[in-house]
Parts: sequence; C-alpha cells; structure tokens
Amino acid sequence: MAKKFQFAKGLATGIVGTAAAVAGAVFAVKKTIIDPEEEKAAFIEENRKKAARRRTAR
Repeated sequence: MAKKFQFAKGLATGIVGTAAAVAGAVFAVKKTIIDPEEEKAAFIEENRKKAARRRTAR
C-alpha cells in the first residue's frame, strides 16, 4: 500500500512540476517574442498616424 501512495505522490509532483515548467516557458516566450512584436507594431502605427497628420496639416 505504501508503494502505491509513493507512486501517486510522485506522479502528482511530476504533473505539477511539468505544468509549472510549461507555464514558465509560455510566459518567457510571451515576454521575449510576443510583447516586443506588439510594441513594435503599435510604434509603427503611431508613426503612420503622425505622418498622416503632418501631410494633411500642410
């Protein structure tokens, strides 16, 4: 009976550890790849709006 409990405890620990590792990896990818791309797109769009205002102001 003790071996079954150890196995279940180890399995649960492994599942929780794996889930934490996956969540950490997803968070890291979001911070290093996705967020900078969104910031760059927003920056480009803002510059496009400024340029359009300058063209119509003349």
